[in-house]
Amino acid sequence: MKFETLHQGISFYENYARVSGFDTRLYSIKKRKSDGKISLKYCVCNKEGFRETPRTSIKQQKEKTNDQNGV
Repeated sequence: MKFETLHQGISFYENYARVSGFDTRLYSIKKRKSDGKISLKYCVCNKEGFRETPRTSIKQQKEKTNDQNGV
């Protein structure tokens, strides 16, 4: 679907989401290299891209590895 302005597109998707029973968030953008203007903007479900379980930090992973190796 194509819209005349970015604002129209975001408004359409936010209204659709509200009626359908979910929330939205702005995810990422792509800009043209020639002039730096936004050429694409993703508006996704607010759950899109999130992990079900939290990711452990690198420090926690190293500690776990050291514990398993007896260090």
